Amino acid sequence: MAQQPSTPATYDYIVVGAGSAGAVVASRLSEDPTTSVLLLEAGPEAEALEISMPAAFPNLFKTRWDWDYATTPQPGLGGQRAYWPRMKALGGCSSMNAMMYVRGARADFDGWQRDFGAVGWSYADVLPYFVRGEANSRGADAFHGAGGPLHVEDRRYTHETTRAWLEAARMSGLAANDDFNGETQMGAGEYQVTCHRGRRWSTAEAYLGAEVRRRPNLTVRTGALATRVLLDGTRAVGVEHLVAGEVRSAWADAEVVLSGGAINTPQLMMLSGIGPADHLRAHGLDVVLDAPSVGGNLHDHVVAPLVWSTTAKDLAVDHVNPARLVQWQATGRGPLSSNVGETGAFVTTRGGLEGPDIQFIAAPTGFYDNGMHEATVRSLTAGVVLVDVASRGRLSLRGSDPRWKPGMDPAYYADPTDRAAMLAGVRQAVDIARQGPLASIITGARLHHGEDEASLQEFVSRWSQTLYHPVGTCAMGTHDDAVVDPELKVRGIEGLRVADASVMPRITRGNTNAPTIMIGEKAADLLRGTSLPAAAVPAPRTTTRTQEMSR
Repeated sequence: MAQQPSTPATYDYIVVGAGSAGAVVASRLSEDPTTSVLLLEAGPEAEALEISMPAAFPNLFKTRWDWDYATTPQPGLGGQRAYWPRMKALGGCSSMNAMMYVRGARADFDGWQRDFGAVGWSYADVLPYFVRGEANSRGADAFHGAGGPLHVEDRRYTHETTRAWLEAARMSGLAANDDFNGETQMGAGEYQVTCHRGRRWSTAEAYLGAEVRRRPNLTVRTGALATRVLLDGTRAVGVEHLVAGEVRSAWADAEVVLSGGAINTPQLMMLSGIGPADHLRAHGLDVVLDAPSVGGNLHDHVVAPLVWSTTAKDLAVDHVNPARLVQWQATGRGPLSSNVGETGAFVTTRGGLEGPDIQFIAAPTGFYDNGMHEATVRSLTAGVVLVDVASRGRLSLRGSDPRWKPGMDPAYYADPTDRAAMLAGVRQAVDIARQGPLASIITGARLHHGEDEASLQEFVSRWSQTLYHPVGTCAMGTHDDAVVDPELKVRGIEGLRVADASVMPRITRGNTNAPTIMIGEKAADLLRGTSLPAAAVPAPRTTTRTQEMSR
């Protein structure tokens, strides 16, 4: 890349990535009119109709909105590469995801502090940040906020098939749970979503709305691909980036914050000379800091989608038509306001676990292979999601050009514990499908054939895919392998922090968008030198109904 002339600009803070965390950080920092903030985003404005329409999110895959990543061949998937869609626009993956608002189990955050030394990240510490950011349609209580920028609402449409799945799940022995983010995560219920009046409410909408964009101290630059962090010795002083083929530089008087996510953040760090020394040298990069853990600890939620043909109507087959589009556009209601993954549950497959290891997501259509197949057969999908993940992989560079996609190896099912849990979850999903409300409408299995061990093993290897939640590649803690400390400062580099899903030392149990937004909220306070007081967390309910699956 040839250096082109540009006029350097100086800001207090530069935030790289306007996604689920970066939009939050930039918005909160710019609340102080004396603080100048530059927010760099590689993608464009998030303006497509498919972004705001909840049911249309799969239509964004493999389009100009998608980074369109793929993993290395996965032995646990029979040698297949897994496609990883990631949004390339303002709002990041909050502009592409299925909008399920799930914070994770309280044991996740307590475990971050206990097991990794992430002091200040216990459940009591982070709950106030979830609450501060939230505008829940149910109102405020000990677990929820009503005055934040992030709208969270009960879905405005629930399909009859997923209502039947929920009834069947409860008949199978799972307790009812109307709030996965309340006293307990366990049980079966309907998902709340990050929507407002039936339309997607991304962090671009929540934190970078028109009023925020009018702030004179906030500059949002789209179409700006960060190419390296500019360093003065071991201090971050700016960011080099490409805009329309021109190399530009911007300078930070205070700090640089990386919020590119679990893929782009470690990639940028390594391109800047921060990473495993031998790996950097192999690509002709100068080593500023030998940080072997950058790019390590990569893990993700993997899902095995069980699909059955049914006699009931199908969300895609029966309801994607002009009349339904007009209904949604006029009212924000109807089938197109569905987020597809409408109901579900959290369960454990064995004793001795602090929280669930399996999540179920029920969808009233055939959703498999990332929804890349047009629905032609009326179907029900029950996604079996591994949420307590033992396997660990690595992200690595494929070259020194920042436009090249990195290598991603999540090591799916490398730890046998993961496969055992997934198989147990699949068996439970099959059992739920036998319960009255579902048995009466299911006419046959579409992807799995046979329930013996060999058949289920083959099904899991062939059809498992990502749930779009890579994390952990710049893990937080005080241990030797931590990339950032509990204040999110990159160890060994001054003036550089990370605020995104890459700092999670261990993945949360459930969809990762909500905890990533929380990380952005807390990061903004860490940068401002303030904090919210820890919450007095109500004790969880006890229940006499088992949430552990039958073996």
